[in-house]
Amino acid sequence: MKAYYDYGGAVHVHSAYSHDGRRSVRDIIRAAAEVSLDFVMITDHDSLEARKEEGWHGSVLLVVGQEISPRFNHYIAFGLDHVIESKERKRAQEYIDEVRRRGGIGFIAHPDHGGAQMFHVKHFPWVDWSVSGYDGMGVWDFMTDWQSSLTGRGRALLSYLFPALFLTGPRDETLRRWDQLNREGAAVAGIGECDNHDTPYALGGCPVAVFPFPRAFRFVTTHIILDMPFVMDAERDGTALLHALARGHSYAALEYLASPKGFLFTVDDGVTEVPMGGDFYLGGGSARLSVTLPCRGLIRVIRNGVCIARSRDRAYECPLAGDGVYRVEVFLRRWGRDRPWIFANPVRVHTR
Repeated sequence: MKAYYDYGGAVHVHSAYSHDGRRSVRDIIRAAAEVSLDFVMITDHDSLEARKEEGWHGSVLLVVGQEISPRFNHYIAFGLDHVIESKERKRAQEYIDEVRRRGGIGFIAHPDHGGAQMFHVKHFPWVDWSVSGYDGMGVWDFMTDWQSSLTGRGRALLSYLFPALFLTGPRDETLRRWDQLNREGAAVAGIGECDNHDTPYALGGCPVAVFPFPRAFRFVTTHIILDMPFVMDAERDGTALLHALARGHSYAALEYLASPKGFLFTVDDGVTEVPMGGDFYLGGGSARLSVTLPCRGLIRVIRNGVCIARSRDRAYECPLAGDGVYRVEVFLRRWGRDRPWIFANPVRVHTR
């Protein structure tokens, strides 16, 4: 088995450079270091001001992009030198194409965001699925997941105090669409999104933060898998990070349950090994799917959108059931039930 290097961080974060953010870039970096994240990716609304602070800050790599944010069809983009304006009359395909022309990468943000009507949180879903040319999409968004629990004031208070008890994982419709897109067209990488703003809210007359960054960073993160370690060179490491995200060499995880570092999902035939996000070509010999975990969990193997195997263990192997799109989900037993923990990008298996 090859050696891989696992780096975890927060993708889609808002600083005071966003109209609805309030924390400085340095506050956000300090929070990331406090919870031992390896990287933070700030995506302020229609702003790249945070780029002047891009680079390594101690043990935390800061990469800055932009959230293109008209009323619907929000798009987070990286590798840009200039802001792309969010014009309501501009079609989503236009700014997807513009990001690509400028040499950037982009991801459909919180595609099934439903908002929270009781607390006057607007919904911001992606509605134009005729588009093409994007690198990936958010498959698990902390705010989308958490806000879906805000169905009553008592429940909302408990959910604020104990978020991990209320997070249910990626939405079913998001996973179905992700599986379908990967079966029918070009590879679509999945990412975990934080989408935290540290929003102030008056609770019983007292202001509270939803959520302070050190707290938010303990929930949905994205981990990248590299075959070479970071070398503390901002340009080289930033490029490696963006490449891994665009190719899907990554997985989304709920850090609160347990550190997912040590997780690995690969397909190999004894000669060639392909990690999550890769393409594997079946030859004349047998091939297998392998999963390794840092602790015992419920492993679910998904092929073409259908669960074909499950095992509760620290490791699992099985022969491939032919070509198709294979991905892995892992759940941890906590507080009396299986909780969503890891959602890995697929390996696309082809017949030569």
